[in-house]
Amino acid sequence: MSEEKKLWANVHQASKIYILPNAFTAGNLFFGFLSIILCIQAKFNFESQDRTIDQIAKLVTPEGSSLESGTGYYMLAILCILMSFFCDAFDGRVARASGKLSLFGKEFDSLADSVSFGLAPGLLMYFLILKPTSEMHQAIASFVMSTGWLIGFIFMLCAAVRLGRFNVLTNPYIEGHEKYEMGDFAGLPAPAAAGAVASIALTMLSFDLTNFTPVLIPLMLLISFFMVSNIPYPSFKHINWTTSTKFRSFVIIIICILLIVEFKECSFALIFLAYVFYPPIKYLPRAKRILTYKYKKIKRARMRQQGLPKRKDA
Repeated sequence: MSEEKKLWANVHQASKIYILPNAFTAGNLFFGFLSIILCIQAKFNFESQDRTIDQIAKLVTPEGSSLESGTGYYMLAILCILMSFFCDAFDGRVARASGKLSLFGKEFDSLADSVSFGLAPGLLMYFLILKPTSEMHQAIASFVMSTGWLIGFIFMLCAAVRLGRFNVLTNPYIEGHEKYEMGDFAGLPAPAAAGAVASIALTMLSFDLTNFTPVLIPLMLLISFFMVSNIPYPSFKHINWTTSTKFRSFVIIIICILLIVEFKECSFALIFLAYVFYPPIKYLPRAKRILTYKYKKIKRARMRQQGLPKRKDA
């Protein structure tokens, strides 16, 4: 019997609610919920009942845009998704560092993630990224209008499937879960996918790139596909203040910090997109070898069925 099974001998132990790690998870859920409210407020020009939110929205509204345009509320919604990302990065670390792990915390985290990294970015995508503009050609605008909701749903569906699969793969009562618990992620993590969507939206708002909406449709679908793929993505769960690193990794970290300082609005998009696309590019040679091996295996099987002699290159 594994150590986890000994620790969680009954439902009461497995459902314990530890305050500190679950407080971060609750913060993740709070910012996701707030992001949804701000997206709706920006889309339909609802007046906020909280003057503090209006004041903050005015501060983050780019020059040349009014608060009535909803840009400030969209900016706040994006920042809320990024705050959810940071809360999600800390809840598991706090639980592992304090030894306060529970099955309740794992399930609560996934439920919060489905809101913050599934529904919230899906709504942001539908309202802001995948919306037709007056400058678009009528046919393109009609296509975006008719497919935007579907693409937003596909993203949310893939995020939910990704989170459900992760819970199964890392279930402590299933043999072999350690490989997925501490190793690389199988598929793009939902928080990283949401961060990529939010950072793209932030760049579009900052540089007024809404006319390039059609280009983003295949990009959003590709990010959704990566979430449900088996492509290995690096996990940073093992990193803490005492972790040592290679010289190359250290240089990459410094470059990321410099990008954030120098480019500000588009730096997050560069960092998230680099994380999204580097593993698939790195995985291509391996995928090619797998496909070649399967092709040769099928070819040999067909040759045996036809009674043909085996060829060396088959």
